[in-house]
Amino acid sequence: MSLWDVSPDSERPQWIFDPLMRVGPLRFGMSAREASDALGGTDAWWHEHDPRWDIACDTYREVGLKLYFAAGDRLCAVSVDALRGPQIHVDGSAVVGQVPSELEQWLFERAEGREPFTELFYLPAGEPGSLTLGVVLCVQRAGDRLITRPVFLAKDAMDDVYHHLPREAWAIF
Repeated sequence: MSLWDVSPDSERPQWIFDPLMRVGPLRFGMSAREASDALGGTDAWWHEHDPRWDIACDTYREVGLKLYFAAGDRLCAVSVDALRGPQIHVDGSAVVGQVPSELEQWLFERAEGREPFTELFYLPAGEPGSLTLGVVLCVQRAGDRLITRPVFLAKDAMDDVYHHLPREAWAIF
């Protein structure tokens, strides 16, 4: 597998996202140890702590995830590697490794039936997000194209999404 190869959906674990509650086997609010156990007991490949934000980030390279922990070791966000991470399904739609404009259109259509200004938002770099889903559709490079790299967030992040995580969380995986 080369640097830019994208794993086909058939080779990825298939997970369901329960908005603002859980991403596959990962439940928001669980500890780092519980998250590791939920991922089959595998240990993080890299652990870093940002004291400016009081956020810890565990990178599970083999699984294709970055997990963010705050408030005394509680899972508050999950970032999925667009190239090799699990495929996450939201309302029946796959959201990992997809064409960004198509998923943005999906968010628009989903928002049409909701109260104005309560659904969609954009981060400073133009990444669209959904307040009711608790997801930001970031992008990741795959050779000469961009594909979606979603960041899933817990409910308590929805009042100030951009400042809930360090800036690095919104950058390329």
